[in-house]
Amino acid sequence: MYYPHDFRMVRGELHCERVPLRRIAEAVGTPVYVYSYRTLVGHLRKLQTAFRALRPLICFSVKANGNLAILRLLVRHGAGLDVVSGGELYKALRVGCPASRIVFASVGKTPAEIRSAIQAGIFCFNVESAPELEVIDTIARKMHSRVRVALRINPNVEAHTHRYIRTGVAESKFGIDPHTALDLLRHHEAFPGVRLIGLHLHIGSQISEARPFVQAITRVAGLLVRARRSGAPLDWLNVGGGLGIIYRDERPQTPQAFAKAVLPLLSPLRVRLILEPGRFIVGNAGVLVTEVLYVKRSRGKQFAVVDAGMNDLLRPALYGAYHEVAPETQDAGRRMQDYDVVGPVCESADVLARDRRLPQLEPGERLAVLGAGAYGSTMASNYNGRLRPAEVLVRGSRWALIRKRDTLQDLVRHDVIPKALLS
Repeated sequence: MYYPHDFRMVRGELHCERVPLRRIAEAVGTPVYVYSYRTLVGHLRKLQTAFRALRPLICFSVKANGNLAILRLLVRHGAGLDVVSGGELYKALRVGCPASRIVFASVGKTPAEIRSAIQAGIFCFNVESAPELEVIDTIARKMHSRVRVALRINPNVEAHTHRYIRTGVAESKFGIDPHTALDLLRHHEAFPGVRLIGLHLHIGSQISEARPFVQAITRVAGLLVRARRSGAPLDWLNVGGGLGIIYRDERPQTPQAFAKAVLPLLSPLRVRLILEPGRFIVGNAGVLVTEVLYVKRSRGKQFAVVDAGMNDLLRPALYGAYHEVAPETQDAGRRMQDYDVVGPVCESADVLARDRRLPQLEPGERLAVLGAGAYGSTMASNYNGRLRPAEVLVRGSRWALIRKRDTLQDLVRHDVIPKALLS
């Protein structure tokens, strides 16, 4: 079994850094997300070191994990933030991220979000279409501003990942085709409210090799050169995120290998670099701890029914994603059996893991779903009236709650019963 980075068995107990997961679960209950400080900082530093020749602006992708403590931690270690909504922009400013290190993506920015971002003075918008560029230009001029913009290019490159997280192919909703982009760049003076400063790529997520990035950068390099000949002052290239991690037996490229593959393409372009990593930094920095409620046998199959479900970790139900499942304690004397690890949600898709070889389980024992730091808590919901889980950050031998578990009052906090209509 692959234990990610700072999660390991110590004297028969699964630890995060130097804290047994048992101690956390007993104190705050389950389900609970547990994150490693050391892994978060270590992965950010690996990218900073690998690309230091280009003085990169590394903007952590807030959609991967939006917990305020994690965002503040990364910002204090030099990261910027990549946001995709007004809510994520609010979080970025709330944790003290300098506006000069915030980039705003999203294929559907609202006028209100655009105004808020301009007022905040963000570094740049990643623009997804000609109509969006026109709206940003109009709003900026009305606000007597001139804002920085990078055009997101759809290079039509196959990233060889799950179809739901491929974003650089022609049929995707994301980005601008190169022909349209070149026309916009050649006529950049028609948009006096914006300053076109660069190009943006994001071809997908959980990409394990450099080849798709090399293809995309190569295609965009030609566009950048032609646009510069037309007078477009393009000084930045944002190559997005998407670096893969190990969930099971993947062999993803290291930051050093990635940099070695793409730096020779970037250096001749004389550009400043932006990266937007999310999963690479936080994916294997977190686990979801859950308790076994029942062990059920049906038609020759065994189910471990746990108190975490698809509302807590959606990836297995949405993508068929694989996450290793590890017992909280290790006992070599117990017989191994096959289990489907399933949650309590009233959906057949509520399966966290299928056909897993685990020690014989009993109610009250706890399991850890590994590699759950990215797109876990941010995609959690209150479906079935369930309370979203608590979150904990561990640093060495210390740990702290960084998100309280929902309460029943949270479930109805914003509901309104209109007496005039229901009397």
